[in-house]
Amino acid sequence: MPKGLGEFEQMVLLAVLHVKGDAYGVPIVDEIERRTGRKVSRAAVYVTLRRLEARGLVSSWMSEPTGERGGKSRRCVRVEPVGAEMLRESRRAMESMWGDLDPESVQDAP
Repeated sequence: MPKGLGEFEQMVLLAVLHVKGDAYGVPIVDEIERRTGRKVSRAAVYVTLRRLEARGLVSSWMSEPTGERGGKSRRCVRVEPVGAEMLRESRRAMESMWGDLDPESVQDAP
């Protein structure tokens, strides 16, 4: 089984799943920022997508050029079944770790 997913890898995969229509860099960044309130660099998303694709967790293709004059193609991505399974495994692991801890009772370490 491939190594687990890091937090940012999970966010990128989840953003791809949430994006309606073709998922590519800009909407993925926007989705992460909207849902987390964190600023995200496009470069970090692109690097992560390449790493996820190398692991077989996502696949990509080039879209048709946009309709405007000089429109460019975009590299679109989709989550592959193994990527979806790894997301589920990551969620189960975190839920197990939280167990019956009350999130409100978690205190900062001294």
